[in-house]
Amino acid sequence: MHPAKQIVLQNVTKQFTRKKQPPMVALQPLSITIASQGVTGLVGPDGAGKTTLLRMLAGLLSPTQGQITVAGLSPTQDRSQLRAILGYMPQKFGLYEDLTVLENLNLFADLRSIGAADRQPLFAKLLKFTDLGRFTDRLAGKLSGGMKQKLGLACTLLGEPQILLLDEPGVGVDPISRQELWQMVYQLANQGMLIIWSTSYLDEAEQCQNILLLNQGQLIYQGDPNQLNQRVTNRVYLLTSTYPHRQLLQAALKLPQVSDGVIEGDNIRLILKPEQTIAQVITKLPTTAITTTATQGRFEDAFIDLLGGIENKQSILTKIMPKVTGAASDIVIEAKDLTRTFGTFVATDHVNFAIKRGEIFGLLGPNGAGKSTTFKMMCGLLPISHGQALVLGLDLKHSATLVRQRIGYMAQRFSLYNKLTVQQNLSFFSGIYGLMGHQQTERINEMITAFNFAPILEQTPESLPLGFKQRLALACALMHKPEIVFLDEPTSGVDPITRREFWIHINSLVEKGVTVMVTTHFMDEAEYCDRIALINHGKVIALGSPNQLKQQVATNATMEQTFVKLVLDSQPEVT
Repeated sequence: MHPAKQIVLQNVTKQFTRKKQPPMVALQPLSITIASQGVTGLVGPDGAGKTTLLRMLAGLLSPTQGQITVAGLSPTQDRSQLRAILGYMPQKFGLYEDLTVLENLNLFADLRSIGAADRQPLFAKLLKFTDLGRFTDRLAGKLSGGMKQKLGLACTLLGEPQILLLDEPGVGVDPISRQELWQMVYQLANQGMLIIWSTSYLDEAEQCQNILLLNQGQLIYQGDPNQLNQRVTNRVYLLTSTYPHRQLLQAALKLPQVSDGVIEGDNIRLILKPEQTIAQVITKLPTTAITTTATQGRFEDAFIDLLGGIENKQSILTKIMPKVTGAASDIVIEAKDLTRTFGTFVATDHVNFAIKRGEIFGLLGPNGAGKSTTFKMMCGLLPISHGQALVLGLDLKHSATLVRQRIGYMAQRFSLYNKLTVQQNLSFFSGIYGLMGHQQTERINEMITAFNFAPILEQTPESLPLGFKQRLALACALMHKPEIVFLDEPTSGVDPITRREFWIHINSLVEKGVTVMVTTHFMDEAEYCDRIALINHGKVIALGSPNQLKQQVATNATMEQTFVKLVLDSQPEVT
């Protein structure tokens, strides 16, 4: 690799003009220098300006004011020279899904003007580097999420760039694939490449040597992520109690002394505001029979604290959703030898589980493991090859239409209508669920209030940050007040604050007796589940509470360590 260069920004700002509205400030005056010292993380909540900054560095946007130089070149004036030394991988990388791995590499080599004689050794090097050599004839559309990201990285590396810009490459990728991506990127950084990795996963930010933390277009921290962790020293505690931990967390979050809180197995993790004591907090909780343990702060704790902590600490859904009738012991979702085949390929292989009313049940697994196939069969979106899927006692093979009227579904990929406004989407989906007249108007107004949609009612979803899109999708899924909600990777790619808010809503639903089935690649999110089914190669390889799964691996194992160990142990031996 060539020696990497510096990126220099001097008083760079970016504004976007809007019809009949003041300009939107995407980036406030920013002056920084980025060098090739490991991986630089670009971190921040939705709408912070991360993608805008990367697009300006790549020459796809011009700054409103200020000057940018990338390896001594102007991204807008020296585009052709910069293109030869810079690789940019956007959030939605443009792989052609109906082309094979090798055909995609050839296409991007054509775009890079790489001669035929140079391709074979370069392809061999990249295929070895990404471990895609066995899949050159597979269509890109048939690759798992992790393999697609590896192919995207390989295409971006054609031409051996000196500078690499990666916009959230870990979104929607399972922990094992993310580890593999990180190993590849570290290897490139060690060879001198200047790498910027944009991320909303704060465990990824901790792996960077240097981070740029943006909020509302403003740089609020630059430096070593470990130094930022020190701001929450002596303010982080684990609370253990026999009191229901979900209710205990909701009570703690409402206290002004608490900055942030999450569920961690059978415990809750609290971050106190400065000058507050844990003893003060305990006296204000619904029970004082609590054991507290001081624990080390993480980057995520410091990140949320730096942004001012969690503001929306309770959900109005508690007031507007009705209490679900029935006993907590009722089985409301059940898979019996559930099997799905595609030709000779078995995607889901005799899967069994039963979910009780008011339970949060998680389906976890690596990309391509069969969890999405299982999930889609359970909510009536995919035919069942063998076995049974029962929801509220109804067999989905025969009663899928009846079941859909009583469940809410939020898709993995945003499934609302981008050309309709927020108001029109709410009206359309409430109509689909059979709501009309006064009842329809009442439900729409409830959702507008619950999710604070009033300022954005006339905007289209395509113009909104991902966090707002996810809120809108959840609102549409809850419009008919279902007793079961299916959530397919509901917070993939959203920032931690939006994720916290989302789970406050979910916990409020569960308090009302709503049953939730969720898939996720975010391991901290898995801690919110009452039980988890871990799936690999179409089979359930582990089933139990988060703590039960972690105990199978090690006494103090994290959920991510547990996921990786159980999945790798279940891999079939290669003979």
